[in-house]
Amino acid sequence: MSDPYNPFEKELCLTRHALELTDAYEFGIAIATKSPLITRDIDILCSIREHSPVLCKITVTAAEDKLAAKLEPGAAVSSERFQALAKLRDNGIFAGILLMPVLPYIEDNEDNIRTIIEQASQCGCNFIYPAFGVTLRQNQRDYYYEKLNRIFPGENLVGKYRKQFGESYECRSPKAAKLYAMLSEECGKRGILYRMKDIIHAYKKNYGDNQLNFLDRI
Repeated sequence: MSDPYNPFEKELCLTRHALELTDAYEFGIAIATKSPLITRDIDILCSIREHSPVLCKITVTAAEDKLAAKLEPGAAVSSERFQALAKLRDNGIFAGILLMPVLPYIEDNEDNIRTIIEQASQCGCNFIYPAFGVTLRQNQRDYYYEKLNRIFPGENLVGKYRKQFGESYECRSPKAAKLYAMLSEECGKRGILYRMKDIIHAYKKNYGDNQLNFLDRI
């Protein structure tokens, strides 16, 4: 399991070749990534869009580059991801943000979420799909807690997690309901989709009808 635009992709072009096959056999595509390298393949994505639905999802959970670099040192900072989203949208690609996982006590504050929504709007994003929390299996939890202590020394984040979540797999932000209400209101003002059923309907719009019309003519 890997980001389709991992560091090796720039040289190996395995994802690009997979997209070429997807296009050749006239399938649609849905991509989730944290990398602006996706913009390299806009030509193929536009070609696929001519016959089938295309959905591009870029993960953004920290509005500020400084925080993003702390949490994901091997990935592009958020400003680069927003630039990629803007380029996708400029080329007519249906694209938006995966706002997940939003880490409790780190990213689950109104200023962070509101700023992401504002920047998404400036980029012309079609959607923001949120999940306010994180999931932790046992080995993940141990690793995650070790990193919290290293990256945020003296903030007792591990103590907060243990008190709030114990050994739970799902660590839902205590602010989740409030943040979701704010997000739904702000996205509604800006015409940004945030419900999965609406996102699916929008990116597939017209393609199903065209296929049915084609079958009717046979």
